[in-house]
Amino acid sequence: MLIDQFDRVHDYLRISLTDKCNLRCNYCNPVDLPKGYFSNINKMSLEEIDVIAGVFVEHGVKKIRLTGGEPLIRKDAKDIILRLSKYPVELAITTNGVFVHEFIETFQQAGLRSVNVSLDSLIPEKNLAISGRDEYARVTQNIKLLIKNNFHVKVNTVIIKGINEDDITGFIEWTKHEPLHIRFIEFMPFDGNKWSNEKVFSHNEMLNLISEKYDFVKLPNDKHDTAKKYFIPGHNGTFAIISSMSQPFCSGCNRMRLTTDGKMKNCLFSNSEVDILGALRKGLDIVPLIKQCVWEKKESLGGQFDTIYKDLDASKISNRSMINIGG
Repeated sequence: MLIDQFDRVHDYLRISLTDKCNLRCNYCNPVDLPKGYFSNINKMSLEEIDVIAGVFVEHGVKKIRLTGGEPLIRKDAKDIILRLSKYPVELAITTNGVFVHEFIETFQQAGLRSVNVSLDSLIPEKNLAISGRDEYARVTQNIKLLIKNNFHVKVNTVIIKGINEDDITGFIEWTKHEPLHIRFIEFMPFDGNKWSNEKVFSHNEMLNLISEKYDFVKLPNDKHDTAKKYFIPGHNGTFAIISSMSQPFCSGCNRMRLTTDGKMKNCLFSNSEVDILGALRKGLDIVPLIKQCVWEKKESLGGQFDTIYKDLDASKISNRSMINIGG
């Protein structure tokens, strides 16, 4: 069992398969990508991912989520998914949805039933402006394909004030006839994404906007939930808000992250990392490193800032870009 000094049990591992992506979403990618940005990362091999995941499972991990970049652009993604399916865990994935149609059978074979798809607008032209690529039709088709095949589908939408907050009610309307679970995510600061507090559309602002059109009911949350969940009577789906900036949920956090180059992060906002892959390649026991990393986890927000996001100076936060960490 992996426990930190605040008695939080950590049983959820997120593994980034690659820091590359076929989209260029500006909240995830550094705005000005330097030449060779993706070329020098020493990535974990399939076998190394398998070994490291096995160690985490031996020490209590019950859920593994595969992330990127875009995890499905990795050439051996199917093999990795099938290899990890041997473990007694809930296996899930977060994807931008572009290649989902090529992986439906692999998901089914692996017993992977939960898929999170990123989509930031229901207006094709706006989605193109945000993502940098014209893939709206393919993504929405693949969301429908997942629903048709009885997958549990969440749609992740990063809300940036002045950009797409007016899409919120459209996403909620989508849940009326489809069993979709929309997750609105407050804009978070990462290296190179030009975050500012003026761009945060907060949890309360979202609820106020939604209440102008819908009556909704608060759903109960589990201890480790990052999203505050809501239900509109008569709708087949639900919506939720991930309020990392305005109402953090650190007290129940059970998450650990493994970057594509094998560094372990105990918090999305932590400025420290532990080189698990390097130790493994030297033949060292990685268990003490994992336990120490979890134990040293800060009480909240990586210890880098407090909950008053309106006073936050993002230039003082030391972290990777989101695409380097893993979604």
